[in-house]
Amino acid sequence: MSWRIPLFGSQQQQTDPNFQDIPTQSWYPPSVVGSSSRPSTPTSSSASSHQRASDHPQSSSRGQPSPAEAAGIIARLKDKSIEELQRLLKDKEAYNAFFNSLDQVKTQNNVRDELRKETLQLARENLEKEQRILELRNQCTIIRTTELAAAQDRLTDLERQKDDIMRSYSPAALLDKLQTSMAKLDEESEELHQKFLEKDIDLPTFVQKYKKLRTTYHKQALLHLAGQTSLR
Repeated sequence: MSWRIPLFGSQQQQTDPNFQDIPTQSWYPPSVVGSSSRPSTPTSSSASSHQRASDHPQSSSRGQPSPAEAAGIIARLKDKSIEELQRLLKDKEAYNAFFNSLDQVKTQNNVRDELRKETLQLARENLEKEQRILELRNQCTIIRTTELAAAQDRLTDLERQKDDIMRSYSPAALLDKLQTSMAKLDEESEELHQKFLEKDIDLPTFVQKYKKLRTTYHKQALLHLAGQTSLR
């Protein structure tokens, strides 16, 4: 925060005949030293304008103090002697001491110190949480490499079982099962008929078993035909 501080009051300029002998070559920037050393006496119109500006103090966009702030600085300077003002011009340490004693500068420094403390506190809290963050990261790594991998394998196995079950109960698979069962029943019927021809079984037994086999066969044949029709 850099302000241009007016160092001379009009009353002191009029009372001291050696005022013009104040050296202008100092450590101050040209914008400060090169400014007019003899401020003009405010007229009634300028005084009125200054009064209006004081009613609504605003800081300059270039870091200049507002009229109210400048008035406060002038009030600090008006009671200083010419020697003290000369010292402020020539002695950087004296100028810095005076500058840092201003209420506006103290306020800015206090705000800066508070922000610095808060920043340091946040940094310390983040450092304290670093170990916990590392522990959680390691746990996530373990879960990802062991428990998650096992769960993924289990999920893959269940999905494979589901696919197998879905395929086994698909319409095409059911028709194939019916076709296989019909072929087996037909084969058993032929074997039973062959046994009857060879007189290995009697007629009542043959009729009872053969009727049962052929009835089951034709039921499955009807189901197979209906299934094929529905799939077309």
